[in-house]
Amino acid sequence: QVQLTESGGGTARPGGSLRLSCTTSTVPPRDYCMGWFRQAPGAEREGVAAIRTVSRSPYLGDSALGRFTIAWDDAKNTLYLNMNRLKPDDTAMYYCAAGWCERMLQSEQYTSWGRGTQVTVSS
Repeated sequence: QVQLTESGGGTARPGGSLRLSCTTSTVPPRDYCMGWFRQAPGAEREGVAAIRTVSRSPYLGDSALGRFTIAWDDAKNTLYLNMNRLKPDDTAMYYCAAGWCERMLQSEQYTSWGRGTQVTVSS
């Protein structure tokens, strides 16, 4: 398992942008799945976006389509989530996750999790 550390959360206004980062403690295995999930109070954990470290094919959840992008930087062992056109509904704790997976946005597929970073979208 790899250790994951998220950063970049905070407060943004509706329509604004935030960039989340997730740094891994070691080089992940080849073509590992790296994903972002979020959970709002009283809600189930939701898959936001995921990517494989070699093939780089991004998978975006419905809530992220057209607004968020995900990227993996080999040189920095860092996963990014660029969030644009933020909405109040995006308010949640965002978690970085890693693991071997077939279904990229299913949280059960992931074995390593960060502690999360809070994102609040409010005017």
